[in-house]
This record gives sequence, structure tokens and C-alpha cells, in this order.
Amino acid sequence: MAERTIIALVSAPSGFVGRTKKAIPVKSLWWSDAEAVNAALEPLLHVPTSVLRLISATGRESWWTSEITYHVEAHREPERNHVRRHLRAAEEPEADAPRRQPWARLGGPAELVAWADTHVERTRPAIQVKTWNLSSVHRLHTTEGMVWLKAVPPFVQDEATVIRMVAAHDPTLVPEVIASAPHRVLLGHAPGGDCWPAKPEHIDLIVPRWVAVQHALAGAPRLRPSAVPMPDFGLPDTVVHGDFTPDNWTASGMIIDWSFAMWGNPALDVGRLLDYCPHLYGHIAKVWSDAWLRHRPDSRPLDALDAARRTSRLQSAVTYLEVHDEAEDSDRIYHCDSAADSLRAARRLVSTP
Repeated sequence: MAERTIIALVSAPSGFVGRTKKAIPVKSLWWSDAEAVNAALEPLLHVPTSVLRLISATGRESWWTSEITYHVEAHREPERNHVRRHLRAAEEPEADAPRRQPWARLGGPAELVAWADTHVERTRPAIQVKTWNLSSVHRLHTTEGMVWLKAVPPFVQDEATVIRMVAAHDPTLVPEVIASAPHRVLLGHAPGGDCWPAKPEHIDLIVPRWVAVQHALAGAPRLRPSAVPMPDFGLPDTVVHGDFTPDNWTASGMIIDWSFAMWGNPALDVGRLLDYCPHLYGHIAKVWSDAWLRHRPDSRPLDALDAARRTSRLQSAVTYLEVHDEAEDSDRIYHCDSAADSLRAARRLVSTP
């Protein structure tokens, strides 16, 4: 597996203790992957850690050789000999900043796990899987099996609300909500890996069932509306996943990550899907249009799909711009060009015959 390198600025219960002397290789390319960072640091510090936030990067996320600097919190005080051997003096990271998420502050990850412990009984230490401006994710092993602890910022959708809405019509399509509170949720395990790269059988497994739920939920808005209107082509406004891509599907047939759910034309989801799976255009178009024609025989789903390829790009641009504007300054590198990229893609679709 390819590696990237990281620098850690380490805080402990007694305060800031220093910066790693050398860049440390980690076996993960994604900047938001915290599990690999913590796994690389524990043999050096001999205490478990949590990643609080990204501080800086030497290049864009697509430059996999970037060196990433994180602020890291040690769960216990490292022994002095480990500190002397692996850390050196450095300027302490700023204590707080505008738009910093709660889980990116000292004590934030521990507070999340403590909340989860009031609802489940863990059998081993919590594992921090991911952290960035859009979410914090921990994997918990409990007496009832694997559980996922997720926190999200206030500007995205409350996942528990949407999952329960979907589960009322197809509980097999979403993970179980074990507990929820504002901006956080405990979810049951969704078995099977993701569906990337997508195959025709994944489309057959997910798309018709999702269309059936969208048909059942159609009606008065129950979530915030999509920012970009489009003609209905005989399709109803309903719940839209907002990031309907195969890496948000599981091989067991579940859909996860409902942070960007909204109310709008259901073709927005399949427009987003086609951005990721142009090689499956014909299959996706047939499966999706056939599913809608079963529920709405007078609709024109293929016309809706043609319009949604452009509209979904514009919706993505709005979403990315909100994510960028709401992120802490150092986190804006994650999506610094995403809104402009989506607008350019929409323009190409309009100008290309």
C-alpha cells in the first residue's frame, strides 16, 4: 500500500508536549483517515492518541506525497524518555478558532465516546476512524457487536432523522439508529464493503429499492429543499440522498452517509451517480427509469435524467461552497477547488453537443 508522511503536534493532559522530530510514514492516502495516524504514533509515544484536526499540508489532496501536519491529543501522559526520543519543542497550536468543530478541540473525541458509553457497553477501546471538517467517525466494539459513532457539523443534515424516515418504508436500506442527539448518532453496523468500483449488480441491488422509498416519501417537504430547481418531468419532489455514489453503498444493500440529504427532484441522485459511473450510463438509465415508470407511468424519467446531469453539478457546487465557507480555515484545503470544478463540469455539459 502507498504511504504518505505526517507530522504530529502532540498535546497531553498536562499540556502541549512537542512536535515529532521526523516525518512519519502512514499507510493511508486519505488525509481524513485518523486510524492510520494513531496507529503510527502509538509505538512512538506508547500511549493511545486521537487526531484533533489537520493543521497544514504541503500540497493539494490529489498530491499523495504531501506531508500533512496534525494536532494530536494523547489520552495519557507519555513517559519522558519517549518524549525526549521522538518529540522536539515547537509552537503550540492555537487553542480555538472560528468554525472549529467540537470534536477538533481538546477533549472533543473523549466526550463523544463518553456519550456513546451511556448507550452501549464497549468491549475494547474505541477506534477513531476518521476526522475532518465534515465528520468524526469512531468504530466501537460492543457486547451487541460493532457500532459506529458519528458526529457532524450543524450545517449538514441530521442523519438520524433521515435514516428513520427511510427505515419506515424499507428498514433493510439503512443501518439501525441505536441512539442520537443533536449532531451525533450511534449506528448499527452496515455489513459488507462499499460498492466501489460500481458493478451492474450493485445498481440492480440499490437503485430500484431507493426509488421505491422515494416514491413512498413523496409529498410535502420534510427536509430543506435543493438549492437548484429543475423541471419535474412528472416526477415528484421527495427525499434526495445528496451524495448518491457507490462508496456510500454497502455490498449488503444499505445506503449510508445521509449528511447532504435534501428535498427535491429524485433525478438529482442519479445525476450524481453518473458523475462517478459514466461507464454504466446505459444500465443506470434503464434500471432507474424502469423503476420510476413502475411507480409513475406518466413520468418522463429519461428526460429528467438528461437535465439532472447538469443540475446535479450545480447542486454540488452549492454544497461544496457551503462546506468551504463553514470550514475552519485550515480545513478549507479539503474542498478548496471543488465548487469551481463542479461549475466547470456543468458548463462542459451545457456547451458539449
